[in-house]
Amino acid sequence: MTSYQPTAPHQALSASQELLTVPQVMARLQLGRSAVYDLLRTQQLASITLGRARRIPTHALTDFIRTRLDQEAAA
Repeated sequence: MTSYQPTAPHQALSASQELLTVPQVMARLQLGRSAVYDLLRTQQLASITLGRARRIPTHALTDFIRTRLDQEAAA
């Protein structure tokens, strides 16, 4: 007799694929809501929209910080 093992339709998100809310990004960057939405509006910080909710992948936040550090170092 063969046992049935269902396959998962999705894999668990790794830490590098975690999605953050705007308030979580505000706390991590120590910026206000308007400043974070300005970064999203100007596409300096990538995000996705799920329904009416805005989510920022952690890798996008890491990339944003790395880019800003590189810009500061070049100045």
